[in-house]
Amino acid sequence: MIRRIGIISVLAFVMAFAFLSPSQAQNAHFVRAGAAGPDAAGNLVVSFKIAGLGDSQTITVTTSGNATAVYACQNNGGNFPSDPKKTAVSGPVSATGDFTSGKNGTVSNSLTLMPPPNTALTCPGGQHVVLVSVSYSNVQVSSPGIGTVSLGTFSRTFFNI
Repeated sequence: MIRRIGIISVLAFVMAFAFLSPSQAQNAHFVRAGAAGPDAAGNLVVSFKIAGLGDSQTITVTTSGNATAVYACQNNGGNFPSDPKKTAVSGPVSATGDFTSGKNGTVSNSLTLMPPPNTALTCPGGQHVVLVSVSYSNVQVSSPGIGTVSLGTFSRTFFNI
């Protein structure tokens, strides 16, 4: 009888451990996170490494922030009129992806934030819309059950007009 109780106790413990979610069974955490850019297209690449996941575990990672893009009309000679048409577009931006850990229980990858698109500026003949500058603020990367890492503010000016 005592032997049966011991076996039942061990089986109950094994079953309880087997049904824990991966975030409960492991010590998942961000090892590093950072951003590079904005690049020549105005995109901000957010890279991250998460460890402590366990083997072959799929997680969702999101990067987000607020962005402002300034667009202006540039002539075909590469110059700007003395009083160029321009517009600023602002709003929240985000990118999300699902990633699967390898045998070592880590995920190393990146997501890309893109500037808000030009939705209103049209240029007269002989001119075209160009991205003049872009800035990202309150940039962060997060994953449910793992946490959030704040990365800061990033900006780039392509043309001084």
